[in-house]
Amino acid sequence: MQATVRGPVVFNGRGLHSGKPARLTIRPSMAEHGIWFRRTDIDSGDTLIPARYDVVHQSPLCTTLVNSAGVSVGTVEHVMAALAGCGVHNALIEIDGPEVPILDGSAVPFVRGIMQRGLRRLPAQVRAIEVLKAVTVTQGDASATIAPSGVMRIDFHIDFDDAAIGRQSKSLNMSNGSFARELSDSRTFCRKGDVEKMQASGLALGGAAGENAVVFDGDRVTSPGGLRHMDEPVRHKMLDALGDLALAGAPLVGHYTGVRAGHTLTNQLLRTLFATPGATRMVTCDAGMAALLPGAGLVWDEIPQVA
Repeated sequence: MQATVRGPVVFNGRGLHSGKPARLTIRPSMAEHGIWFRRTDIDSGDTLIPARYDVVHQSPLCTTLVNSAGVSVGTVEHVMAALAGCGVHNALIEIDGPEVPILDGSAVPFVRGIMQRGLRRLPAQVRAIEVLKAVTVTQGDASATIAPSGVMRIDFHIDFDDAAIGRQSKSLNMSNGSFARELSDSRTFCRKGDVEKMQASGLALGGAAGENAVVFDGDRVTSPGGLRHMDEPVRHKMLDALGDLALAGAPLVGHYTGVRAGHTLTNQLLRTLFATPGATRMVTCDAGMAALLPGAGLVWDEIPQVA
């Protein structure tokens, strides 16, 4: 059955790029509501923003949603990944600022907050989007593909000049709580030179370098405490991909492969997928299919604990 949170779940922090403080509250909602954001700091006009791929404003650094009235909310990918990875299908997310708090740079604070509050089942079956045709989009040496599959699977490949990152690949079946267990604590990452350039341009203002992201400098990890996983960068790219794919509007059942892909390319993939005749169909999940979706089988003791 569809699920929502049992009660409000509150998070406080600063936006990664804007540096502005924000209070984010995930509230329960009814069946078939879907995921919506509401800007509580705006007094008039349309302040509701759907968590949907077709309202994404193209940005290489994060995923920003903009409604028809021009009201926006940025860096939604981590909270969206957490909702998908916990099996939350319906929620109203209230936020009193322009950007979702970055917290520790991963999705695990959202996952732990959601699961500590708990889920409530709703009187409606889960519907999923089944991929029927393979679709690929490319941009230079980057590509994103989604193809038919009996489960949601994510494969990702990255290749950076920095020796501390280098080439990394990972493949993961997203069933049986694997997102929370394997990916949720992997933090966003960047190179030291990029941080300096972004801050000079008025971005990446959410904290000191390394405070809420892994910072690499050639062959060194400069962030205090080092890495949580030896392949933390590719795991975080997979986390981002799940969050961006969650903007499809329902759980996707398909095999996603990203090669040096980012937010923009994954969004273009969704737009191409839904514009391709016969590439998808909406299906009502029986118990067997629902058990294979991200979030099913999540066990509290398997959620990473981080300082």
